[in-house]
Amino acid sequence: MKRILIISDGKPGHLNQSIAFCKIKNISYDILEVKFCSKIAKIFSYVFDKFSFYTDDLFLSHKKFNYEFYDAVVSTGSGTYYFNKYISKKYNIKSIALMLPKSYRYSDFDYIVAQSHDNPPKLENIIEIPLNLSYSIPKNILKKESNKKAIGIIIGGDNKIFKMEFEKIKSALDEIFLKYPKHLKYITTSRRTPKQIDDLIENYKFDYKLIFSKEQNINPIPDFLALCEELYITIDSTSMLSEAKANSEANINIIKLDSKEENTKFHSLADLVKNTKEKIDLKKFLDKVNI
Repeated sequence: MKRILIISDGKPGHLNQSIAFCKIKNISYDILEVKFCSKIAKIFSYVFDKFSFYTDDLFLSHKKFNYEFYDAVVSTGSGTYYFNKYISKKYNIKSIALMLPKSYRYSDFDYIVAQSHDNPPKLENIIEIPLNLSYSIPKNILKKESNKKAIGIIIGGDNKIFKMEFEKIKSALDEIFLKYPKHLKYITTSRRTPKQIDDLIENYKFDYKLIFSKEQNINPIPDFLALCEELYITIDSTSMLSEAKANSEANINIIKLDSKEENTKFHSLADLVKNTKEKIDLKKFLDKVNI
């Protein structure tokens, strides 16, 4: 039976993409978390990669696996790509990078699965996908009444491009309550949601409400995707938009925010989600990865 080793940098958004890859491919996996010894060590990794020199001395101590028993190593994020290559080359197993591994040489990864919004080059080992990888299974946190339709609202937060404006979120919520008076209404926030938005949400009567700052161990989004006919998602999160488009048949409405820049990867993905009516099946893209 085939098995994959996931190299993780400890960031949930990166790890979740690696796990999604394995689940979509229906291959078992183990997870190894690694950290560079320092920022200088990471810089050295770029230099060493240019000269095809690979060592694990740049990393803090970590758990050891019987690496030769794996069929491939998969990783997401700049903190993982060098170690990915190190394991692949030392133990002669396939290397798969998720997202574009900028600053590292592309040529000696067996596969790179890169999102379209990063404008990846056209190379034989690069598989371009329209969304971030995700895999969603309902957790039965919610049980919808059979005779009622439901609206799911997913609120992100500030980032380097977008500002979570109070008035824009209030206007969107007012519009939803006016437009769908008889629908069930579910809402969740994220780790980036400002407190003033959390406080705003408390003023509305939702049928289900998750404030991340208060309940950080619950993720109702898979249930939203399974149960809701309409989804409202703020534009700031490529991961939330991707997860919805890959795992739900719902109509996706994008809540726009004030932007410091135009024509970013966020805008590109939002346009794709808005203009694609059907759910996007990521499996057909990953079928090109031969393990």
